[in-house]
Amino acid sequence: YLKISKLALAFAIIHSKPSGKSCKEYIEHLAKTVAEQDFRWKSKVEALEAEVLRLRQELLLNKICPRFCLEKDASAETLLDQERIKPVNYSSQLEDSGCDVSTDCTFDSLGIASDFHQSEHNVDSTEHWLERGPSLNLCCTSKEESLTAPLQFLQHLLEIRKLAEGGILQADFAELENDSFSICHSVSQLLDGLTFFYKSPKFPVPNCLTEAVCVLSSLITDSKLSNHVLKKCFKKLEEFNKNLIQIMLRNSNVNRFQALYALSDTLILLGKNNILRNSLISLLLSEVHQFAEQLLQAHQIQAMYNITQYENIFPLCMILEQLLKNETEESNISSSDYDGEEKINFLKNLDEIILYLSDEFPLFSLCLWRMSVLLNSTQIQ
Repeated sequence: YLKISKLALAFAIIHSKPSGKSCKEYIEHLAKTVAEQDFRWKSKVEALEAEVLRLRQELLLNKICPRFCLEKDASAETLLDQERIKPVNYSSQLEDSGCDVSTDCTFDSLGIASDFHQSEHNVDSTEHWLERGPSLNLCCTSKEESLTAPLQFLQHLLEIRKLAEGGILQADFAELENDSFSICHSVSQLLDGLTFFYKSPKFPVPNCLTEAVCVLSSLITDSKLSNHVLKKCFKKLEEFNKNLIQIMLRNSNVNRFQALYALSDTLILLGKNNILRNSLISLLLSEVHQFAEQLLQAHQIQAMYNITQYENIFPLCMILEQLLKNETEESNISSSDYDGEEKINFLKNLDEIILYLSDEFPLFSLCLWRMSVLLNSTQIQ
């Protein structure tokens, strides 16, 4: 039947072919016409899907808190005015290599970390400009603009959470269980937008990118919202972490240090959550251990090794060490509370690797030793 249909289509095309065109030209013309129609329909479908998601987000917010955005509460506005997030000033950002020789925060060359530290404690309370409608047209590309809708929805969610915690509004977050699609899809869009930016970052960093990372950090550290987000989006967050790690390792741009610092800060913020931290530690241990073995093999046979990857491995070591220290400080016991399979693989033959690499690669060997001390702190104590 399929062969007969193709033959019939071929005869129909031949019989309807204009006299001034060859069969090949006519077929290419028809194919182009059909492709244009498909593109238009695809655009319409995407626009309708985005509108459906927006309506579902509004409906979910209304179910969680019917008063939100419908009534003007004077006390709520007063609270939001008091805790308004300060605008970000990027005038001092330069398109340089990101090498900072000062003793200040390393990430300040990007302009992100300082904003994270300033808004870390009050990012849950978003500005009341959210009630005035879309106003985040700060990005340049369509991919970055796609962050606006999920970012506003998640900021609304955090704002309701803050107001409910202060006793200003009554909210029922159990409704998140009944509509997992809205929050899961919104977080997924946010992660895709961030991944797109980190693959080809622009400086100065758009405001919405900074806010997106802050919102993501707040979601996974919030006592009520964290469980909902992690339960429905854990695989997506884990995939996001994997993508960021690979982007860091493969980045070969000359002026890549600003981007690496931004990626490092994002991963450390995500590692504040205990569940994500263990998953992230496993990923980092696996990558560092794999590179250490490759470097040892290249050293033993006097072969060439990937210099770019060697340079990029140090931010990963810094992230891993910071996460292990955070776990130590929070548990008040030791960072060996993390006892995954990757820890066993990492420590296996590590002393031998350090011994062979210490002369040729002393800095990397020192990083490996510091991480081994953190992982073995219980036995040492």
